[in-house]
Amino acid sequence: MDNTIKNKVLLITGGTGSFGTAVLNKFLVTEYFKEIRIFSRDEKKQDDMRNHYKNDKIKYYIGDVRDYVSIEPAMKGVDYVFHAAALKQVPSCEFFPMQAVKTNVEGTQNVLRAATHFKVKKVICLSTDKAAYPINAMGISKAMMEKVAIAESRNSSDTIICLTRYGNVMASRGSVIPLFLHQIEKGESLTITDPNMTRFLMSLDDAVELVLFAFKNGQPGDIFINKAPASTIEDLAKAILELKKTDNKIKIIGTRHGEKLFETLCTREEMAKAEDMGEFYRIPADNRDLNYSQYFSDGKSILPDISDYNSHNTTRLDVKGVKQLLLNLEEIKSLD
Repeated sequence: MDNTIKNKVLLITGGTGSFGTAVLNKFLVTEYFKEIRIFSRDEKKQDDMRNHYKNDKIKYYIGDVRDYVSIEPAMKGVDYVFHAAALKQVPSCEFFPMQAVKTNVEGTQNVLRAATHFKVKKVICLSTDKAAYPINAMGISKAMMEKVAIAESRNSSDTIICLTRYGNVMASRGSVIPLFLHQIEKGESLTITDPNMTRFLMSLDDAVELVLFAFKNGQPGDIFINKAPASTIEDLAKAILELKKTDNKIKIIGTRHGEKLFETLCTREEMAKAEDMGEFYRIPADNRDLNYSQYFSDGKSILPDISDYNSHNTTRLDVKGVKQLLLNLEEIKSLD
């Protein structure tokens, strides 16, 4: 990162979650931000964080992204925003879809409008691979969140609004790796939904690096994607069992509500215009206006013969490859 964020103020919404905490840890050991504000609705998690860090650089704000008035005090005087607050669990969003809409869609608009009101320099919104070709309520709400962010970016002259879209983050709260480790500890079978199901594998550090790249390079409406390897869920389970040196069984329980066989990080339509930036893809916003009359006589060219970027066609890791990747995680390093 450059010196443009030195001595600035950062606000992290959903700051007590896995992503917010990882971003916080990254910046606490640097001199980039003079103040980091944590905004969330869970007072217990904030109190745990306060007692854990005991750091005057961190300021805590209780509130909910659904409530615009609660956002304003946290946003005033902020230079940069990392928007991570969201409902993320696929099954719960399937049963309570309007709750996903209120937090992920309406909550995001509240954050962005508060940011533009207070002339924040840049906002990075977190999205997910489930927003590409969404089939479940969580993914649909995140896809709408992306549309809201891109729409708001068109009307914001002082605040740059862009997004990151990421795959499964290994060992994040509520993800499958902590579940597998818990099942091993209890002597239970490791439950997998479909052995052929594939998922991208990213570490929290990878997710943070994606956010940092967006902070540095993001233009209004951009979506940034981190290229990542993938594996089947069965190979992930086998890798953890081998690392743990245990003989727990694997039990297939069938797909859950709203699950896909594989996840897409960049759709075919997006790949047609995506910019390859090495470790990342940049998807620029469609900034045409609503005057479509020019296309009545001169149509757009058809999409090129190109595929989407998904967890079935990315680099596929076998059990050995997954083990090597997992050995970089603190949760796995401490298994012995």
